[in-house]
Amino acid sequence: MTEESIRIRPLVESDWDDLVALEARAYAESGLSEGSEALRSRAAVSPGTCFALEYDGEFGGYLLALPYPLGRCPDLGLTETAGYASENLHAHDFVITEELRGRGLTPHFVRQIEATARSHGFERLSMVAVQRSHVLWARLGYAAHREVELPASYGTAAVYMSKPL
Repeated sequence: MTEESIRIRPLVESDWDDLVALEARAYAESGLSEGSEALRSRAAVSPGTCFALEYDGEFGGYLLALPYPLGRCPDLGLTETAGYASENLHAHDFVITEELRGRGLTPHFVRQIEATARSHGFERLSMVAVQRSHVLWARLGYAAHREVELPASYGTAAVYMSKPL
């Protein structure tokens, strides 16, 4: 894998079928899948902070991030109707295709979202770690905030995390 074969770019309309299908494969079994309308609503709130990963010219994953107050996050069962004025950028959803997992692509997305957040004036990044991913995110500098009460749609094992920029 070479750096030249990896490209992170803004989402475009032609990404949505692949994005929705990937999201369903990643989360349907655990009951965390949001569906097309909710996913699109999150990107519509903040298109400048949502990205697709291309690997050798093919769709390889996505990242949806949107401004959200620190200590809060989108409810998986609801759509977004308006954005928030916030100093916190919430990395809502980040998935890499099954074929590309385990190839060290996560740091590319992490660098992208951190650079984007800084360039937009955000002071902090937050996320909800699901499917036991809090261990990975802790290694990348995110601190767990177990005191934050999450919407029931995340289940009982999710962990709210944040990181100063």
